[in-house]
Amino acid sequence: MATTSSACSSTSTPTRDAADPGVRAAFKEWAVVIDALGRGEQIIILRKGGIHEGRGGFQVDQPEFWLFPTLFHQQGDSVTAGAAERFREIADEFPPEDTLRLEYFATVADWRKLENEEAALRLDGQHIWKEDVVRERFSWGREQGIFALALRVHRLPQPVDLPMLKEYGGCKSWIDLDETPATEGPTPVLDDLAFETKLDAFHKALD
Repeated sequence: MATTSSACSSTSTPTRDAADPGVRAAFKEWAVVIDALGRGEQIIILRKGGIHEGRGGFQVDQPEFWLFPTLFHQQGDSVTAGAAERFREIADEFPPEDTLRLEYFATVADWRKLENEEAALRLDGQHIWKEDVVRERFSWGREQGIFALALRVHRLPQPVDLPMLKEYGGCKSWIDLDETPATEGPTPVLDDLAFETKLDAFHKALD
Protein backbone atom coordinates (compact mmCIF):
# COMPACT_ATOMS: atom_id res chain seq x y z
CA MET A 1 0.00 0.00 0.00
CA ALA A 2 1.57 3.26 -1.11
CA THR A 3 1.56 6.31 1.13
CA THR A 4 0.71 9.55 -0.63
CA SER A 5 1.05 11.85 2.38
CA SER A 6 0.87 11.90 6.13
CA ALA A 7 -2.88 12.31 5.74
CA CYS A 8 -3.77 9.11 3.96
CA SER A 9 -2.76 5.89 2.35
CA SER A 10 -4.08 5.03 -1.07
CA THR A 11 -4.71 2.32 -3.56
CA SER A 12 -6.93 1.84 -6.58
CA THR A 13 -8.76 -1.04 -8.17
CA PRO A 14 -9.84 -1.22 -11.83
CA THR A 15 -13.57 -0.79 -12.24
CA ARG A 16 -15.74 -3.37 -13.97
CA ASP A 17 -18.62 -2.81 -16.33
CA ALA A 18 -21.02 -5.29 -14.73
CA ALA A 19 -21.63 -7.45 -11.71
CA ASP A 20 -19.83 -10.76 -11.56
CA PRO A 21 -22.58 -13.35 -10.98
CA GLY A 22 -20.16 -15.47 -8.93
CA VAL A 23 -19.54 -12.87 -6.22
CA ARG A 24 -20.90 -13.63 -2.75
CA ALA A 25 -19.11 -10.89 -0.80
CA ALA A 26 -21.44 -8.27 0.65
CA PHE A 27 -20.70 -5.02 2.47
CA LYS A 28 -23.00 -3.97 5.29
CA GLU A 29 -23.90 -0.29 5.12
CA TRP A 30 -26.65 1.99 6.36
CA ALA A 31 -29.73 1.78 4.16
CA VAL A 32 -29.85 5.57 3.84
CA VAL A 33 -26.23 5.64 2.59
CA ILE A 34 -26.94 2.88 0.06
CA ASP A 35 -29.93 4.91 -1.11
CA ALA A 36 -27.65 7.92 -1.71
CA LEU A 37 -25.18 5.70 -3.58
CA GLY A 38 -28.00 4.25 -5.66
CA ARG A 39 -29.28 7.70 -6.55
CA GLY A 40 -25.81 8.77 -7.64
CA GLU A 41 -25.73 11.49 -4.99
CA GLN A 42 -22.42 10.17 -3.68
CA ILE A 43 -19.84 7.59 -4.67
CA ILE A 44 -17.98 7.29 -1.37
CA ILE A 45 -18.50 5.39 1.84
CA LEU A 46 -16.69 6.09 5.09
CA ARG A 47 -15.92 3.16 7.35
CA LYS A 48 -14.23 2.84 10.72
CA GLY A 49 -14.98 -0.83 11.24
CA GLY A 50 -17.13 -2.72 13.71
CA ILE A 51 -16.23 -4.45 16.95
CA HIS A 52 -16.38 -7.86 15.26
CA GLU A 53 -13.95 -7.09 12.43
CA GLY A 54 -11.26 -9.39 13.82
CA ARG A 55 -7.73 -8.79 15.07
CA GLY A 56 -6.62 -6.90 11.97
CA GLY A 57 -9.56 -4.51 12.07
CA PHE A 58 -11.39 -3.34 8.97
CA GLN A 59 -9.67 -4.16 5.68
CA VAL A 60 -10.53 -3.29 2.09
CA ASP A 61 -10.01 -6.81 0.84
CA GLN A 62 -12.87 -7.16 -1.65
CA PRO A 63 -12.65 -5.39 -5.04
CA GLU A 64 -16.35 -5.99 -5.78
CA PHE A 65 -19.34 -6.75 -3.61
CA TRP A 66 -23.06 -6.47 -3.03
CA LEU A 67 -24.38 -3.60 -0.90
CA PHE A 68 -26.12 -5.08 2.16
CA PRO A 69 -28.55 -2.53 3.69
CA THR A 70 -28.96 -2.18 7.45
CA LEU A 71 -31.60 -0.13 9.22
CA PHE A 72 -31.74 1.43 12.68
CA HIS A 73 -33.39 4.64 13.82
CA GLN A 74 -30.15 6.52 14.65
CA GLN A 75 -29.36 6.72 10.93
CA GLY A 76 -31.89 9.51 10.50
CA ASP A 77 -30.17 11.62 13.16
CA SER A 78 -26.69 11.13 11.69
CA VAL A 79 -27.21 12.41 8.15
CA THR A 80 -28.03 15.68 6.41
CA ALA A 81 -31.58 17.02 6.42
CA GLY A 82 -32.45 15.83 2.92
CA ALA A 83 -31.14 12.35 3.61
CA ALA A 84 -33.05 12.26 6.90
CA GLU A 85 -36.28 12.81 4.98
CA ARG A 86 -35.38 9.95 2.65
CA PHE A 87 -34.60 7.77 5.66
CA ARG A 88 -38.21 7.97 6.83
CA GLU A 89 -39.39 6.76 3.42
CA ILE A 90 -36.78 3.98 3.37
CA ALA A 91 -37.83 2.81 6.84
CA ASP A 92 -41.47 2.60 5.77
CA GLU A 93 -40.58 0.50 2.71
CA PHE A 94 -37.88 -1.69 4.28
CA PRO A 95 -38.41 -5.46 3.82
CA PRO A 96 -39.37 -7.70 6.77
CA GLU A 97 -36.67 -8.85 9.18
CA ASP A 98 -36.39 -12.29 7.58
CA THR A 99 -35.60 -10.83 4.14
CA LEU A 100 -32.35 -9.42 2.73
CA ARG A 101 -33.09 -7.27 -0.31
CA LEU A 102 -30.16 -6.56 -2.63
CA GLU A 103 -30.49 -3.81 -5.24
CA TYR A 104 -26.92 -2.66 -5.86
CA PHE A 105 -23.51 -4.08 -6.71
CA ALA A 106 -20.29 -2.07 -6.31
CA THR A 107 -16.71 -2.15 -7.51
CA VAL A 108 -13.94 -0.26 -5.72
CA ALA A 109 -12.46 2.49 -7.90
CA ASP A 110 -10.11 3.79 -5.19
CA TRP A 111 -9.75 3.83 -1.44
CA ARG A 112 -7.80 5.72 1.19
CA LYS A 113 -7.02 5.18 4.83
CA LEU A 114 -7.33 8.69 6.24
CA GLU A 115 -4.94 9.21 9.09
CA ASN A 116 -5.84 12.71 10.22
CA GLU A 117 -9.20 14.30 10.85
CA GLU A 118 -8.60 17.25 8.52
CA ALA A 119 -8.38 14.89 5.54
CA ALA A 120 -11.66 13.24 6.48
CA LEU A 121 -13.41 16.60 6.84
CA ARG A 122 -12.26 17.70 3.37
CA LEU A 123 -14.76 15.20 1.96
CA ASP A 124 -17.64 17.30 3.31
CA GLY A 125 -20.31 17.62 0.63
CA GLN A 126 -19.35 14.33 -1.00
CA HIS A 127 -21.38 12.20 1.43
CA ILE A 128 -24.47 12.52 3.61
CA TRP A 129 -22.89 12.09 7.06
CA LYS A 130 -23.00 15.07 9.42
CA GLU A 131 -19.63 16.56 10.38
CA ASP A 132 -19.94 15.52 14.02
CA VAL A 133 -20.51 11.91 12.93
CA VAL A 134 -17.32 11.99 10.86
CA ARG A 135 -15.38 13.38 13.83
CA GLU A 136 -16.84 10.79 16.19
CA ARG A 137 -16.12 7.86 13.88
CA PHE A 138 -12.60 9.10 13.16
CA SER A 139 -11.74 9.20 16.86
CA TRP A 140 -13.56 6.01 17.91
CA GLY A 141 -11.55 3.01 19.07
CA ARG A 142 -7.91 2.45 19.89
CA GLU A 143 -6.57 4.01 16.69
CA GLN A 144 -7.63 7.28 15.10
CA GLY A 145 -8.44 7.14 11.41
CA ILE A 146 -11.14 6.19 8.94
CA PHE A 147 -11.34 4.52 5.53
CA ALA A 148 -12.86 6.26 2.50
CA LEU A 149 -13.89 4.06 -0.43
CA ALA A 150 -14.87 5.42 -3.86
CA LEU A 151 -17.29 3.03 -5.55
CA ARG A 152 -18.73 2.47 -9.00
CA VAL A 153 -22.27 1.40 -8.18
CA HIS A 154 -24.53 -0.69 -10.44
CA ARG A 155 -28.29 -1.12 -10.09
CA LEU A 156 -29.96 -4.47 -10.65
CA PRO A 157 -32.91 -4.58 -13.08
CA GLN A 158 -35.00 -6.01 -10.23
CA PRO A 159 -34.16 -6.33 -6.52
CA VAL A 160 -33.10 -9.78 -5.34
CA ASP A 161 -34.62 -11.10 -2.10
CA LEU A 162 -32.64 -13.63 -0.06
CA PRO A 163 -33.26 -15.16 3.37
CA MET A 164 -31.81 -13.10 6.22
CA LEU A 165 -29.62 -15.56 8.10
CA LYS A 166 -28.51 -15.30 11.73
CA GLU A 167 -24.84 -15.41 10.74
CA TYR A 168 -25.27 -12.14 8.84
CA GLY A 169 -25.72 -10.29 12.14
CA GLY A 170 -23.12 -8.58 14.31
CA CYS A 171 -20.98 -5.47 14.02
CA LYS A 172 -18.90 -6.49 11.02
CA SER A 173 -18.54 -4.93 7.59
CA TRP A 174 -18.04 -7.96 5.35
CA ILE A 175 -20.48 -10.83 4.87
CA ASP A 176 -20.14 -13.95 2.75
CA LEU A 177 -23.60 -14.63 1.38
CA ASP A 178 -24.86 -18.18 1.77
CA GLU A 179 -25.92 -18.24 -1.88
CA THR A 180 -24.90 -16.46 -5.04
CA PRO A 181 -27.48 -13.84 -6.05
CA ALA A 182 -28.85 -14.48 -9.52
CA THR A 183 -28.85 -11.35 -11.65
CA GLU A 184 -28.42 -10.17 -15.20
CA GLY A 185 -27.91 -6.78 -16.78
CA PRO A 186 -26.87 -4.44 -13.93
CA THR A 187 -26.41 -0.86 -15.10
CA PRO A 188 -24.23 1.92 -13.62
CA VAL A 189 -26.20 4.46 -11.61
CA LEU A 190 -24.00 7.21 -13.08
CA ASP A 191 -22.76 7.57 -16.63
CA ASP A 192 -19.00 7.58 -17.19
CA LEU A 193 -18.64 11.37 -17.23
CA ALA A 194 -20.67 11.92 -14.06
CA PHE A 195 -18.78 9.18 -12.26
CA GLU A 196 -15.36 10.46 -13.32
CA THR A 197 -16.33 13.97 -12.18
CA LYS A 198 -17.17 12.71 -8.70
CA LEU A 199 -14.07 10.51 -8.58
CA ASP A 200 -11.92 13.50 -9.55
CA ALA A 201 -13.47 15.53 -6.72
CA PHE A 202 -12.62 12.71 -4.31
CA HIS A 203 -9.00 12.72 -5.47
CA LYS A 204 -8.68 16.51 -5.34
CA ALA A 205 -10.03 16.63 -1.79
CA LEU A 206 -7.41 14.18 -0.56
CA ASP A 207 -4.34 14.84 -2.73
